[in-house]
Amino acid sequence: MYKKTISTFLLAMALCISAMAQHTIYADSPATDKNKQHHIVIQLTSSDSLVWNGILNNVKHLNEEWPGNVQIEVVTHGPGIEMMMITKTNVQNRIVQLKKAGVLFAVCENSMKGKNLMKDAMIPEAAFVHSGVVEIVLKQEQGWSYLKAGF
Repeated sequence: MYKKTISTFLLAMALCISAMAQHTIYADSPATDKNKQHHIVIQLTSSDSLVWNGILNNVKHLNEEWPGNVQIEVVTHGPGIEMMMITKTNVQNRIVQLKKAGVLFAVCENSMKGKNLMKDAMIPEAAFVHSGVVEIVLKQEQGWSYLKAGF
């Protein structure tokens, strides 16, 4: 009986120490430095509004975690440009609020051309890049962190 109690106690202690070590690692990581400037480019290629809402939630959380210290660009291309289309989007109000917080929402002109769309088909909050994939590569080459939206 004592052997089982001691084993259980030792296991519990090991779990506590492990949890404390993990917390310490996160607490001391550069990602928690509230003064560090972060740069994040997010690729959106989905026409699924669940994906749109998911990525907008992520953007909101990033802005809340690092207020004033994060620069975010969401690059939409392929089917993802539908999030920025006047006739397709159901998240424009959220985009308006995030744009006010400094988030850039870029639409790929190559994708627009492939769908025979003009800039006036996009919501006013849209910025434009010639090529979405080139924009993402350029940001990564400049040291930006990369996130891919979707499930």
